[in-house]
Amino acid sequence: MLPKVSILIPCYNADRWIAQAIDSALNQTYPYIEVIVVDDGSSDRSLEIIQSYGDRIRWETQPNQGGNIARNRLLELSTGDWLQYLDADDYLLPQKIEQQVNHLTQVPQADILYSPSIYEYCQDDTSHRKVEVIPEPHDPWVLLARWYLPQTGSPLWRKQALLDVGGWKPDQPCCQEHELYLRLLMAGKQFHYCPDAGSVYRQWSESTLCKKDKSKTQKQRLLIKDRLESYLKQQALLTPERQSAINQARFECARMIWLSDRRWAATVVAKIRATQAKFVPSGAAAPEFYRFAYQCFGFSIAEQIAQFKRSLLH
Repeated sequence: MLPKVSILIPCYNADRWIAQAIDSALNQTYPYIEVIVVDDGSSDRSLEIIQSYGDRIRWETQPNQGGNIARNRLLELSTGDWLQYLDADDYLLPQKIEQQVNHLTQVPQADILYSPSIYEYCQDDTSHRKVEVIPEPHDPWVLLARWYLPQTGSPLWRKQALLDVGGWKPDQPCCQEHELYLRLLMAGKQFHYCPDAGSVYRQWSESTLCKKDKSKTQKQRLLIKDRLESYLKQQALLTPERQSAINQARFECARMIWLSDRRWAATVVAKIRATQAKFVPSGAAAPEFYRFAYQCFGFSIAEQIAQFKRSLLH
């Protein structure tokens, strides 16, 4: 018997987008769905638009309490075995759920079935899409450390798995799905990869939660990496590959932090040295000349050289 999927949409002041999100949920090719919307105290026309769908969806409204409280209320209202979360400014391609449910037959033990997200970059009246590839190997611990696990709308979530870990953390200020991913992994929940990309994550505003206060975002990212590292160490699961992934992610955070707080950036790099003395950064965040400077002179000098090079380009 095919499972029922609950499509769960939290909404706050998204009257520009909410109709497309709901329509994309109702237009899924997979037939065994329910669509539930919780309006989190919107002051625009969002609730009016939600109500216009009548009995095609279930909906509630509540005073504004934040995204994770709305997501937990949706979790309570859901009746499906599997959950599809969908932020109100995002949308799904028609076959998204059907493709992932079909894939579940190959991995019936899965608790989280995750896929690449499709990023839609919007500026003025134009937009373009890009599939964010999830690189191999698909070790979820490495993917979480490197921030490669996808945003909220990409996975199918087994409802019982979320209930087992207490749902979404109500006071998590940002990086909300990553904090939940960590607790699910620590609880032994099974993550499996599905290659079909079917969720569209719209990037349209610098005022979204994780863009308004970038220092808060970096702090939360680093806290999650510290908790991840500590748990793996305690469980004797901290392989060299996982340690390198954690430290590469710390290094990338440190480069961003250095632009506004050099002392904080230095403490992040000191933690890298303490856990992996021979760490060498890689990837786009550390071009060849930067890596040379880093290895010869250390992080701070490498950053000063990089800053000098940037000044010459401007």
